This record gives sequence, C-alpha cells and structure tokens, in this order.
Amino acid sequence: MSVAENWDTTTTSEAPVSISNSKRGGPHHRIAEVRRQQGVSVRSITRKLGLTAEQVRQQEDPSTDLSLSQLVAWQKALEVPLANLLVDSDAPLSSPVLTRARLLRIMKTAQAIRESSKEKGVERMALMLVEQLLEVMPELKDVTAWHTVGQRRTQDEVGRIAERPISDTFIQDALR
Repeated sequence: MSVAENWDTTTTSEAPVSISNSKRGGPHHRIAEVRRQQGVSVRSITRKLGLTAEQVRQQEDPSTDLSLSQLVAWQKALEVPLANLLVDSDAPLSSPVLTRARLLRIMKTAQAIRESSKEKGVERMALMLVEQLLEVMPELKDVTAWHTVGQRRTQDEVGRIAERPISDTFIQDALR
C-alpha cells in the first residue's frame, strides 16, 4: 500500500489520520490517557484541534499511527511535553505534568464548592483556596467548576437546538 493510499482523505487537510490502525508493535501513543489525566473533555479538545469528535476518538486510539505534526498539535492542546504523549514502557506522567493535573482538579473542585455554597463561611474558604491555588499556578485563573449537568456555555454561545433547529411540523408529524 502506498503512502497516499494509507491516509484518509476525508479528514481535514491539516490532520490526516492513518487508516491502518495496525496492532503490530503495540500502542503508539498515550493521548487519551493524558487527556483524561489533564481533565480535558473530548468536546474541549475538538474545539482546540478543529476536529470532529469522531476524528478525536480515532486519533486517541493508541493503535493509530499519528504524524509528528498531529502529535505536536495534541501536545499544544494538552499543554504537556511531547514525550508524555509517547508510549514509554508504561512510565507515568512526568512529575510537573502530574502536579499540574492534580492542581487543575483541585481548582475545579474549589470553584464548584464556591459556586454551590449557600453558607458565607464555606464560600469564603473556597475563595481563599482558589486564591492560594492561583498564587501557586497563575494559569489556573480561567478554570471553571466541574460541569454539573451538560455543557456550560458562555452568554454568546448557542446550544445544539440553535445549530440544528427542528421543523415547525415536527410535533404534528410525530403524533401522526
């Protein structure tokens, strides 16, 4: 099979994905594992990479042989050293990246406590914790709380119903 035949041309031109997900040689990368450890959702990564959820899941498959440019795109999106995305005899994440992932999860929890607290004392303690985490790691300033239900949107974003509106006769057609 030639190189040209090996690439799926239905994906975006910036991110070709190998069709042959050969199991020979074992896994090629740890992208899915690192994404989960970093607390990054599939939806968030699709936005950062400009891919569909299906393409992201295909690229996350450890047996998918990704190009170097694809690995670099993932590295930038996940903000981890490139070496952490590669398979290296089941080595854990490097200490700084693991610490960052833990601090990120703590910040999400502190923000959730702050947002859901009805008691002023608990809210103040959560705010102090958030401020202390920001002193240790300033890049956490834009981290939001864990999602309680569905996807949180900004005031400018619209939901799926706006992207794919239903017809005026949908209910009538369903009742027939």
